Parts: sequence; C-alpha cells; structure tokens
Amino acid sequence: MKKFFNWQVVLGLSLISLSALIYFIHYLIFRDSHHIFIYMLGEIAFVPIEVLLVTLIIHRLLSMREKRSLLKKMNMVIGAFFSEVGISLLKSFSSFDSQSEKTRNKLIVDNNWTNKEFISRHAYFEKYDCKIECTYNDIKNLRNFLENKRGFLLGLLQNPNLLEHESFTDILWAVFHLTEELTNRNDVSNLTHADHEHLLIDIKRVYIRLIVGWISYMMHLKADYPYLFSMAIRMNPFDKNALVEIKG
Repeated sequence: MKKFFNWQVVLGLSLISLSALIYFIHYLIFRDSHHIFIYMLGEIAFVPIEVLLVTLIIHRLLSMREKRSLLKKMNMVIGAFFSEVGISLLKSFSSFDSQSEKTRNKLIVDNNWTNKEFISRHAYFEKYDCKIECTYNDIKNLRNFLENKRGFLLGLLQNPNLLEHESFTDILWAVFHLTEELTNRNDVSNLTHADHEHLLIDIKRVYIRLIVGWISYMMHLKADYPYLFSMAIRMNPFDKNALVEIKG
C-alpha cells in the first residue's frame, strides 16, 4: 500500500511539474501571463463538471454494464447447479414436506406467469414454514447423493464470482453444510432422535433456500432465455406430471 501511495504521489508531482514547465515555456515565448491565467481558470472551472461526467455518470454506467455481464455468467453457474444437484434435491425434499400438495400448487410455473407472480411466490417462500418428515432410509439415500456431488459443490464454492451473488452463495453453503453433517456420521441409519431432528432442521433450511433460488432462476430464464425456460417448465421438480418430451 505504501509503495502504491508513493507511486501515485510521484506521478502527481511529475504531472504538475510538467504542466508548470509548459506554462513557463508559453510565457517565455509569448510574454502574456494574462492569456495564460484566463485559460488556466477556464480549465480549472471545468474540472468539477469533468469529475461529475467521468466518476458519477460514465463510471456508474460502466459498473452497471459489468455487473449485468457478471450476473449473466453467474446465472450459467446457477443453471449448472440446478441441473446437477438442485432439481434432484427439490424433488426429494418436496416429498419430505408434510404439506407438499399445498407447496406444489404454488409452484406449477407456466408461460403465463408474470413478474408479479414470480415476485409474489418469492416473498411467500422466503417466510415459508413447513414440517419435514423423512425416514432413516431417506436420509441414507440423501447422504449417498450428496457424497457423490461433493466434488461438484467444492468446485462451485471456489468460484470467486459467487461473492457477487449472495443469495446463491447462501444456498451453496447450506447444501454444503448438510453434506458435511451427513458424510461425517458413521451410520445415518441408526441416529438418535435428537440427531435425527437436528438433520431435519438442516434439510428444511436447504429446502426453503432452494425453492427461493429456483423461483429467481425461473424468473431469469423467462425474461432472458425463453427456450431454456420452456425446458425448465417441463422439468419442474414440483410438477408430478412434468415430462421433458413434448406431447403431440
């Protein structure tokens, strides 16, 4: 930091010295200090406007453009996550949901959904409360699935761009935490009641965050990639009648 600061100071002083030298040469040639100060004051007067244009307007526009580009790339990562892990987890977790039918009815997305509907469902499921019920065998199957996806999840966590997408990062950490909880137990088919209840809380956390993230992702696909949205509808994890093949 000190070297960087010193470099800036040296550059600034050099530029000021160069400017003073040019003005001095101008005075030696034309002997007109009045002319020099008129133009100098005019240029100084324009500096605040230049700062406004460059730092507040142009910089902000460039930042917004860069952020949109980054979010598009991040949505590609989110798509890969749902294809590889998220959809399967949602199918499993929805079967654990004691009020699964009520949940499913609110998440049968179709081409007629508006942004208002997506936002409404998003807000609803952010505060969603449900009871998770699953057997020891269900937990064992879940452990095997997540253990096989551990490498994939670790790869996503190493993506530095995730810092720009806080909600998705929260989903990944919740899933990874559940994976750690399950894989570090020697025998998930023989859990104590307290330990079983603890895992149900972890599953519920992942379930709710996945639903909210999935709604946001579907909204993004509908707005920017209609052809991907069409396929996502046909792979809806909450629709028991979902079929990838298009019916004639």
